[in-house]
Amino acid sequence: MTIQDIIEHLESIAAPALQESYDNARLLVGDKQWECTGVLTALDSTEGVIDEAISNNCNLIVAHHPIIFGGLKSITGKSYIERTIIKAIKNDVAIYAIHTNLDNVSEGVNKVIADKLGLIHQQILSPKNDQLRKLAVYVPIENRENLQEALFAAGAGHIGKYSECSFSVAGTGTFLPGEGASPAEGAVGSRSTVKEEKLEVLYPVWKETAILSTMKANHPYEEVAYECYAISNLHQNVGSGMIGQLPQPVAATDFLKFIKERFGLAMLKHTTLLEKPIRKVAVCGGAGSFLLQNAIAAGADIFITSDMKYHEFFDADGKIIVVDIGHYESEQFTVDLLYDILREKFTNFAVQKTTVNTNPVSYF
Repeated sequence: MTIQDIIEHLESIAAPALQESYDNARLLVGDKQWECTGVLTALDSTEGVIDEAISNNCNLIVAHHPIIFGGLKSITGKSYIERTIIKAIKNDVAIYAIHTNLDNVSEGVNKVIADKLGLIHQQILSPKNDQLRKLAVYVPIENRENLQEALFAAGAGHIGKYSECSFSVAGTGTFLPGEGASPAEGAVGSRSTVKEEKLEVLYPVWKETAILSTMKANHPYEEVAYECYAISNLHQNVGSGMIGQLPQPVAATDFLKFIKERFGLAMLKHTTLLEKPIRKVAVCGGAGSFLLQNAIAAGADIFITSDMKYHEFFDADGKIIVVDIGHYESEQFTVDLLYDILREKFTNFAVQKTTVNTNPVSYF
């Protein structure tokens, strides 16, 4: 088992292409080719977490937050970031960050929050656009099913909660093989007419290389006729935040108590409570003020997030209850999420969860 094996699995779930432009989700320290002795999952990479990894014989830390965001001009140990990196390098501990790309998938950070609250009918709050392409490929009728199955296996044909989605229509194709060609049908210098189907499937943009390679490997023709289209449809499984419903309406005060219990909170901040029960709930792990208007537009009764600034609370404007539960508190279960993702795939491999509380905020 190499570190590369671990990374490939993580990136099959949360592709690096899904991270926000400001982010730095990637292997930050170490070598992908190292044999992995064990994995420690964490929210943050700190000196304490590095020490824990060393003592537990884990040479890979999979953390949510990147320890390196901007460029480092020196590594002298003058800050906690530099000290952490120095300690990791000295002890051959690799650090991998999986951040906003894990926020932006339907089975990621925000689903964990929604599940903790018992939300049903969960959906991405703000789905992303420009994430989908459509492939149209022309294939002999007798080869269509084989090609279709191969494309499905490569990740094409997923729409929302549905998989193996495609469309095909029959037609007639013609081609004239030139000198040096090796046609699967027909002969050089003679035009052929073939009964074909136009097969169409959707696929996410970050899988385009794999999809096209699969198409060419499973197509009978030497030269494949195909088209790729950019489409404007929103990708319903990719985007920011999550929204869902409670099984039954709950009084606002009771729901705030429930939030405190589920997230182990000593306190939370919120806007004025509204005189109606809570049923529709929007959530965003980490800093989520950018989604407040999306939550209002979606008809949410309450929006649970963190890092709301003073003036941003005013933006609730009596239309929604805004609750700030703290950044660490909103993402604390990401450690468990990463652990579960790796344990499910690598059942006989050493995966551990950090016991270090990396929350830099204390309450008196």
